[in-house]
This record gives sequence, C-alpha cells and structure tokens, in this order.
Amino acid sequence: MFSNGGFVQLVVKKVYEWTRTEQRRYTLGFFAMGNTCSNNLGIPPAKGPNTVGCTDFMMDHSAQGTFFRLYYPCQEIEKAEKPDWVPCREYFNGLADFMKINRTLSEKIFNYLFGSFKIPACLDAPFKSNGKCPVVIFSHGLGAFRTLYSAICSELASQGFIVASVEHRDLSASATYFFREKTESEKADKNSPKPSASDTDGMVKEWMYYRPLQHGENEFALRNKQVKQRADECIMALDKLTEINSGTPVQNVLQKQFDWMTLKNSMDLSRVAAIGHSFGGATVIEALSKDVKFKCGVALDAWMFPLEDETFPRVKQPILFINSEKFQWAGNITRMKKLDSDVIQRKMITIRGTVHQSFPDFTFLTGNWIGKLMKLKGEIDPELAIDLSNKATLAFLQQHLGLEKTFNQWDALIDGQDENLIPGSNIIVLQSAI
Repeated sequence: MFSNGGFVQLVVKKVYEWTRTEQRRYTLGFFAMGNTCSNNLGIPPAKGPNTVGCTDFMMDHSAQGTFFRLYYPCQEIEKAEKPDWVPCREYFNGLADFMKINRTLSEKIFNYLFGSFKIPACLDAPFKSNGKCPVVIFSHGLGAFRTLYSAICSELASQGFIVASVEHRDLSASATYFFREKTESEKADKNSPKPSASDTDGMVKEWMYYRPLQHGENEFALRNKQVKQRADECIMALDKLTEINSGTPVQNVLQKQFDWMTLKNSMDLSRVAAIGHSFGGATVIEALSKDVKFKCGVALDAWMFPLEDETFPRVKQPILFINSEKFQWAGNITRMKKLDSDVIQRKMITIRGTVHQSFPDFTFLTGNWIGKLMKLKGEIDPELAIDLSNKATLAFLQQHLGLEKTFNQWDALIDGQDENLIPGSNIIVLQSAI
C-alpha cells in the first residue's frame, strides 16, 4: 500500500510525535478535517446501476485457506447496514506496526481520523441475479488489507461484476487473521474471551501482522516469495468462487448471514480479470503468468521489483498499467515495458496530479492539509482521479472480456486521451534500458 517500503512512514512518525500533547491533538483534528466545509469526507458511492452488497468469506480456518471480501450487485433493502471501513482495532495495530509507531497512541489517532467511516455497500445484502456476472480478483498493496480499496471494488460491483478482494496472508498485509482450535486449558478457562457473532465456536482468532524486512535480509528473495504466494491466493480465491458457482455447498468459517447458494450459476467464469495496486499490481502479473483463467489484468501503480525477469515472457494476456504521476521511476517503468508486445495489447496511462495513495480509500478520508502532508492526496481531485481510473479499467475489461456493455464510451481513456491523462508515462526511459 505505502509504496515499496512505506515512503510515508517518516511523515506519519512526525505526525505521531507532533500529537503527543493535548493541544497538538486538538490541532491535528483541525488539520485532519482540512477544508471539510467545502469537501465532505467519505468514500464516494458507486456510480453504476446496481446497488452494491458485500460480505466476507473465509475458507478453512487455517492460514492456508482463502480469505476475501466479496462485492456484488445486491437487492435494495431498507435500512441496510454499512460495514466499518476498518473492521476492528487489530487492523489499526497492524497499521501502527507497519509504520513503526507506538500502537497505543496511534490507535487513538487512527480511530479519531478514520474510525467513523463506512464502506458504501450493504453488509450481507441478498444477491441480485441479473444474468451472469464477470469476475474480478483484487489484490491489495503492501501494508494494506481487504477493505482499503472499497471505492474501486464497489464501483466494479455496481457495474455488474462480482469482485473478490483478497486479504493476503504472506505477511505483507498490515494485519490479517485465521482461527486455531482452542487448547484444553483455554477450553477449561471460564474467563477466556467468548467468540463474537462472526467468530467460530471452539476456535481462537489468531492475528498475523506485517513482517518487516530484517537487517541484512535480501529484499528481493522475500518479496519474490511473497508475490508467488499472493498469486496462489488469488488463484485459490477464484477456485473457491468456481466451487460456489457450481452450487457445491461451501462452509464459511465466518458466521455470516449471506446465503452463498444464491450465487449458484451467477458468475461467467470465462470472463475473469485480475486487478491490483502496488504490490498487488505485481501480483496481477504473477497471477496472469500462472493461470490462463485470468483473461486480462489491470495493474494500478504497480511495484515491479518482486517479479523475476523469467515471469514476463510467460504472460500471454492483455495488461493495462494505470500509473500515478509522482510514484514511478525509470527502473520500474523499464520493467513494465519488458511486457510490451506487438501481438498482445499492453497499454499504459498516467493520471496527472496523482500520488501512489490516489488509489486506496485513504485519499478520500483526509482533508487537504493532512492528506497532502502524508502524501495521501495529490494535486488532482481524488474523486476525479479514481473516476478516470475506474472508467479506463471498465473500458479495458469490456475489450478483453468481450462484455456487452457501454463501457466502450471510455475507450479513449485507454489511450490517454483526456486532459488529465498522459499516454504512457511521464518518466523518460531510454530504449536501450528495456
């Protein structure tokens, strides 16, 4: 999420140190709001014709199972519950660990800044059947988790897609969890915490937090191992959706109200794409190289470092790279261009005025002051930036999944034909370097 090694960590540390007195915490609240008089903070609602539902699915209580948030077209229901953007405090703790700051105070800061925000989707709402839906598997960035890209995933679902946003368990997420069986002593302990409504009886929630690079450790070896696991987790999520689509009864470890049998024959599994941001962009490339069931991929400000050179010639599917203006550098663009092809469509556009964090939801949830201080906002209106990204993505998916939609009205965006877009990259790369 926060680039290849967390480039906002230093800024966040400064904010953290700055907020150690009550007076400064009050000031932080003022700056966090920024210009909220003119801008209402919050994740923008989806623009498509369908109401969006979401639910969580965990296959197998162990760390080896798949865990994702599913976004889908849903039936309209009165007084629908909106899920919290950050599901629970452990995710705040994970973000603090990732940024290498104190958990106790940072939890208060994060909770103050972000704790009240909701995802613009109806929790566990009934699925609305309207023909077979194309499928997207979404991969989050380094230090993120399954809920932080809800603006993108909700928009796709509102346009008729079923989207599984994977929460990766390769220790690149800031936090995630699985369940383990209680020990005999835990079963006997009357004071042990009781499971919540979403937990499983006889099980204990086990948290996994971000694993930092160790001193002297080879980063490529770690990240390459992680990107391979991440790709496998995307494939596993698709396999589980295939099972659900066939009508095979599935057991969700999480005790959710959603009826998974309503998804029988709901998915068009001949039309599947992979989308991801940053480390998730590299995961898209790796997943395409491993499984031809992914018909195309969209890489949002991809961080190409984790990929082996041997991976590139194995990718046979079309790819759209959508980059920010401020994050990319020549070496990274050079690796993207290694995927250029005369016979397979490989496109690249750059959104003017954007930063790396213009893709996750953080960009919508901070005012201008702190948003720009923490590099969560660029110079462009964040809603305009994500709208351009989403429309270019939809046009690309229509082209390469053979959809009978009206997304082709945005075909020009794929070629960078807009005043806020740059065709290709703003970074100059020497041909000899490719």
